Amino acid sequence: MTTIGLLGSGDMGHAVGRALGGHGHGVITSLTGRSGRSRSLAAAAGIKDVGDLAALMSESELVLSILPPAAALEAAGRAVAAMGNAHPTYVDCNAVSPQTAGKIATLVEAVGAPFIDCGIVGLAPGKGVPPRFFVSGADTAAMQALDGQGIDVRALGPGPGRASALKMCYAGLTKGTFTLHTAVLLTAQRLGLGPELRSELEHSQAKVLERMAAIVPWLAADAGRWIGEMEEIAETFAAAGLTPNFHHAAADIFRLLDTTPLAAETREDRDPGRSLDEAIAIFAGALDDPDNPID
Repeated sequence: MTTIGLLGSGDMGHAVGRALGGHGHGVITSLTGRSGRSRSLAAAAGIKDVGDLAALMSESELVLSILPPAAALEAAGRAVAAMGNAHPTYVDCNAVSPQTAGKIATLVEAVGAPFIDCGIVGLAPGKGVPPRFFVSGADTAAMQALDGQGIDVRALGPGPGRASALKMCYAGLTKGTFTLHTAVLLTAQRLGLGPELRSELEHSQAKVLERMAAIVPWLAADAGRWIGEMEEIAETFAAAGLTPNFHHAAADIFRLLDTTPLAAETREDRDPGRSLDEAIAIFAGALDDPDNPID
């Protein structure tokens, strides 16, 4: 079995750690400087805290970085600096552009450590269908060996950044759509047409309205960490010759939601009974603040 080091023990990270630990792997992390919530989640998942980052690097055979996208590059730099004579395989599982993945690969490979690009699609292990871990790189065998152990590993070949690119395209649709839904509902609310729009959606777009009601009321809890993801998607689109402005705008919506009181919630304590109308009213109130992040 493999000793797997985790950078990040948040919603996805701790669940991945629990799943892999349940299949006999030793799962460890460094909780130095991490939040109380991350510490609680790691403890609940049975993930061992080894202290500092140098200990994590020296004891790990495989390192999985599962962090908010905006933290991915800096975290890789710190990990590389802490490796010393250790050369664990470093797997960047963050929602970053192929360009950012390339920068991380350069850092890791410069010290002689193997690098695997990874994009995660789906909910955390234990919440239904296992998440897909798309991987790419010169040698992805270390990740493919984990297939079926709470995660579904799918190789995309040796091309650099392919896994990150797929994640960017997928999240560009899913999370991009969440923000479009929010923006449409906010616009109708601000124009005094909220009930009328809802009535028409019930008539002609019932499935879309159902999806809105299932997701939008709780977006603020994740908005802060998804801002950076939208910026990474924008960079991906621009590099492919398309406008980045869809997802710059999506980032603005998440910035707005992150200013609301609902942003203080977590997935553990958010109000499951909140209605779509209640959430939109709160989000609309944030637009009345002259310092709101919408241009």
